[in-house]
Amino acid sequence: MSFESEQLNLTSFKELTCCSPGEQGRKSHHSDQVKNGLLSRLNRIEGQVRGIKGMIEKDIYCDDVLNQIASVQSALNGVGKLLLENHLKSCVIERIQEGETEVLTELMITINKLMK
Repeated sequence: MSFESEQLNLTSFKELTCCSPGEQGRKSHHSDQVKNGLLSRLNRIEGQVRGIKGMIEKDIYCDDVLNQIASVQSALNGVGKLLLENHLKSCVIERIQEGETEVLTELMITINKLMK
């Protein structure tokens, strides 16, 4: 195998991994199972948000609306946890193995944002 074909294979591998650099920065490449799970959760959350909007339009009791808002926040936190787990298991490990230790600073900033 020539050096050029090894470089091509390495480039192809990086394009298929979780956080490969793309034309507009890094991009995620989740498995179909993970992506479908995330999209399913987000679709449910979207429906819940539309429901909250309808509750406000119908002057539903504030406590009931607030409970629905808490439910949406919890669901979004679940999506964030799942994404974070996949990010740690793939993108972060990969970048550390490549010597890109700045990913740890990026990760800490992201975790701080999630914990607000």
